[in-house]
Amino acid sequence: MATFLYKLGRLAFRRRWYVALIWVALLVGVGAASSMAPKPPADSFSMPGTESQKAFDLLEKKFPAASADGASARVVIRAPEGEKLTAAAQKAEVEKLVGALGKGPQVASVADPYKAGAVSKDGSTAYAAVTYKVPGMELTDKAHDAQTKAIDDTRKAGFTVEAGGDAVEAEQEMGGSAELIGIAVSAVVLLITFGSLVAAGMPLLTAIIGVGIGVSGIAALGSALELSSTTSTLATMIGLAVGIDYALFIVSRYRAEIAEGREPEDAAGRATGTAGSAVVFAGLTVIVALSGLAIVNIPILTKMGLAAAGTVAVAVLIALTMIPALLGFARRVVLRRKDRKKSPADFAAAATHGKPKLGTRWARFVLRRPLPVLLLAVVGLGAVAVPATSLELGLPDEGTSAPDSTQRKAYDMLSESFGKGFNGPLTITVDGKDAAGAADTVGKELKKVDGVVAVAPPQANKAGDTAIFSVTPSTGPSDHKTEELVKEIRSTVGGLEAKTDAEILVTGQTAMTIDFSQTLNDALIPYLLLVVGLAFLLLMLVFRSVLVPLKAALGFLLSVAAALGAVVAVFQWGWLADVFGVEQPGPIMSMMPIFMIGVVFGLAMDYEVFLVTRMREAYVHGARPGEAVVTGFTHGGRVVAAAAIIMTSVFSGFIMENNDMVKMMGFGLAIAVLFDAFVVRMAIVPAVLALLGKGAWWLPRWLDKVLPNVDVEGEKLHQQLGDNAGTGNGPGEVPDADGERELQPVR
Repeated sequence: MATFLYKLGRLAFRRRWYVALIWVALLVGVGAASSMAPKPPADSFSMPGTESQKAFDLLEKKFPAASADGASARVVIRAPEGEKLTAAAQKAEVEKLVGALGKGPQVASVADPYKAGAVSKDGSTAYAAVTYKVPGMELTDKAHDAQTKAIDDTRKAGFTVEAGGDAVEAEQEMGGSAELIGIAVSAVVLLITFGSLVAAGMPLLTAIIGVGIGVSGIAALGSALELSSTTSTLATMIGLAVGIDYALFIVSRYRAEIAEGREPEDAAGRATGTAGSAVVFAGLTVIVALSGLAIVNIPILTKMGLAAAGTVAVAVLIALTMIPALLGFARRVVLRRKDRKKSPADFAAAATHGKPKLGTRWARFVLRRPLPVLLLAVVGLGAVAVPATSLELGLPDEGTSAPDSTQRKAYDMLSESFGKGFNGPLTITVDGKDAAGAADTVGKELKKVDGVVAVAPPQANKAGDTAIFSVTPSTGPSDHKTEELVKEIRSTVGGLEAKTDAEILVTGQTAMTIDFSQTLNDALIPYLLLVVGLAFLLLMLVFRSVLVPLKAALGFLLSVAAALGAVVAVFQWGWLADVFGVEQPGPIMSMMPIFMIGVVFGLAMDYEVFLVTRMREAYVHGARPGEAVVTGFTHGGRVVAAAAIIMTSVFSGFIMENNDMVKMMGFGLAIAVLFDAFVVRMAIVPAVLALLGKGAWWLPRWLDKVLPNVDVEGEKLHQQLGDNAGTGNGPGEVPDADGERELQPVR
């Protein structure tokens, strides 16, 4: 591996113009294709194989006229204090509103509240159901403006009017600047880390090109593969973070090789061969984790995972080819201005008489006190993870919208006037020869169930073989009692299927939440086994050890548990809600835990590979276990810390987005990276390695013979190049371009 990448790096260095032009041409070509592609679809949600999805599919087939393709809105009207909508004057205003809504562009129909029985018992509140001819994403500005004008005109008459539904335009807040925030913070961190504008600019440039290609590819294929805008947002988030990090590690290694006196072309080859090998395996773990989301069998998760995995693959390829090409243009300019004319002897002299930097001092501190550091880190993460025991999952609805939004106000008005369960009715589908008769029988039985406040009359399709009716619970959609009610209803109707000779299915928001949670629970263990298993094998190939990959996996579980605890504390409990812009705390999005497991595992392995590979490299070349740990931190600690800060800043930028799912993902990933990089990898890893000593690198002989040697540490490469044991990674080494002090023996 290292030898092949060494040759690839030198080739890219020599043919830098061709390599740069190829990537730029690819960016332009994919960008042009995306600009001509149809608009990507809105986020769609389906769960193949579940009862809820089966019911939805049946309704789409048997009730095509009532297809959910068209957008809808519920306009809620409340009379002024002390008045009723049943009075003649008030009724005239409501009918005027209904007429104005019906004249709007793209409107298919408007249900008159008085004819549809949509007036509350006390006569104070009513709602008009508006159906549109096109999906919400295809509604024009004129359609939204007409809806808004009709509502505003009625408000001027003294009525309280609010609206909910996918046909209602969401209030636009600050958003879309997440990438710029992440790039800006990354630029500052890179500049501080490298002390050179050129060196700082390389990772940013290659990451932007990689993300541009990945996201443009998603946009170009969006319509054909039904890839929504959320899919590209995730790809941008992860692609930008790993793209900067991968380039950062190769540029950093190149600077170290230059400081040792290598010629620029040789230094580029060596950097690509050694740091590039770590990039390949780190990228593979991320790709495996993201692609593994397909196991869950939820299309939106599968598409998000595969799209992000594709962007990561592009980031790896760019780091291995375009970075060496750019180094060919820059050569020694990537060093600090004061270091560009220094010789290796000058670097060595500066390091010998200089003070060891923070990474070296920290590693030596942990080696002296491994047990206290380990206990403190584990107990601290465990404490942060405690809120995760109260995790409540759910799907977002208008009840979790911002309190001052029209959608939330409409939701609350309906709950107050028509009951809490009105916003989450259950839909019962009956499929059989005499569907209407069977539905009538089922409805009578369901009226007897505790927790059911209303059962609507059944409606059959033209063929008479399918009927539907709604059941209104006494409790709201997110109430645990409603979940228990769904289970009881399913149990009740299950016993009626033989009696009615019909298939009876239950769907609706609460039913979907139950099915979704069950789907995730069923997929969690297989997903963990696949992802952790494959990554464990990859890490065994990289480190030639059993205990190091095991430690990496256990550390990852700590990171995820602590990150989930933080997510629950902020987004469910509302701690620091104002700081993070959480307007309405509530249940955590159902897909968040398994999504975080997939993404965080891949990212966590990045730092494990980058940091521990350098330790393994030193150990292979003769360093004692303690010396190897210090070597890893001397050369990798500062760079890993910079990479973690960059990745955290990229993810944190997305907390400012107005999409709740993106906001939660950004926070969860940012806090997980902080925990994993600075607590697990910087504290737990060296502490465990110090306690294990040589045992950390133990591998059974039979397994050593079976596993292929991928030579990530570059041992074969150094032999081919005629290097001595001191390869820049062991005792007596020449320091890197940041002036790190040479190692002192650590016992």
